[in-house]
Amino acid sequence: MKRKMETSELIFKIVAYVFIIVFALMCVYPFIYALSCSFSSAANVQEGKVVLWPLAPHGLAYKYVLTDNRFWVSYANTLFMAAVGTIWCMIYTLMGAYALSKKRLLGRHGWNFFLVFTMWFSAGIVPQYLNYSTTGEILAKLGGGEYADMDQKWLIILAMGMNATNVILLRNSFEGVPAEIEEAARIDGATEMQILTKVYIPMSKATIATVALFFGISRWNGYFWAMRMMPNQKYSWPVQVYIRNFIDLYSGLVNAPDEYSIWGEGIQVERGFDTSVLGVLSVVYAMVICAVIPILCIYPFIQKYFAKGVNMGGVKE
Repeated sequence: MKRKMETSELIFKIVAYVFIIVFALMCVYPFIYALSCSFSSAANVQEGKVVLWPLAPHGLAYKYVLTDNRFWVSYANTLFMAAVGTIWCMIYTLMGAYALSKKRLLGRHGWNFFLVFTMWFSAGIVPQYLNYSTTGEILAKLGGGEYADMDQKWLIILAMGMNATNVILLRNSFEGVPAEIEEAARIDGATEMQILTKVYIPMSKATIATVALFFGISRWNGYFWAMRMMPNQKYSWPVQVYIRNFIDLYSGLVNAPDEYSIWGEGIQVERGFDTSVLGVLSVVYAMVICAVIPILCIYPFIQKYFAKGVNMGGVKE
C-alpha cells in the first residue's frame, strides 16, 4: 500500500525539485547563450540584445571557423595533448597508486605523507614556472637542440603527468581489492605487472574511468601553462590559447599582424565575409561551441562510472 506523504515531506520535495530545476537551468543557460550568440548578427550580440534565441540568425560565424586553418591546427594540438597527455598521466597514476596501496612498500607512510603534503602546501606559480622551464631545457638537451626550438607540446604533456588527488582516489580503490584475490594470482605464478593489469585494473574500472575523465578534461581545458610555456610557438598552441589570443587581437589588447586583420576601418575583408553581419563575438562563441563538442560527446559514455568511481576511490574503510 502506497504511503501518503505528510505535508512537510511534500513541501520539502517541491522545494528540492524547484531548486534542482533552477540549478540545472543555470548550468545549461551559458551553453544556450553561447550557441544563440554564435548564430546572431554582429549588432545584436554587440548591443547585448541576445538573451535566449538567436536574433537575425545566420551561419557566417561557423563558416568562418570552418575555413580558419589556424583554429583547426590548434584544435588538432588540443586533441593530441589531451589524448597523449591522458595516457601518460594514467600510466604514472596507475603505477604510483598500485605501489602506494601496498603495505609491504618500504617507507609507505612517508611516501603517502609527501603525496598528501603537496595538496596542502604549494610552492607557488613562480617556482612551478622555473621547474617547468628547467624540465623543458633538459628535454631539449636530450633531443640535441635548444628549448626555443623544441616542440613544446611535449613539455606540457610530460611535465604535468601527475596529480596527487587522482593518485589518492586510485590508491584507495586499489586498497579495496580483496587481498585473497591477489594471493590467488601469486600462487598461480602471476608477476606484479600481471597482478596490476589482470586483477587490479579490471576490478577498478569505475575509478580508472573517473580519473581518466578528470585528466582528459584538465588537458582539454588546459590554458594557463600552455600560454606561459609556449607564448611564441603558435603552431603548437592548444585551441584555448588560440581563442584567447583571438579575443586579445580583436579587442585591441595586443597588436594584430596583417594576416589576422579582417575587422577594422580601412582594412580589406578576407575571404568575402561581411563584417557588418559577422562580428568578432559571434566568431568567438562559435569557436567555444566547437571546442566543447568532444567533451559533450564523451561525457555521457563515462557518466555512469563517475559517481561509482568517486565513491569507491574517495572512501576508505
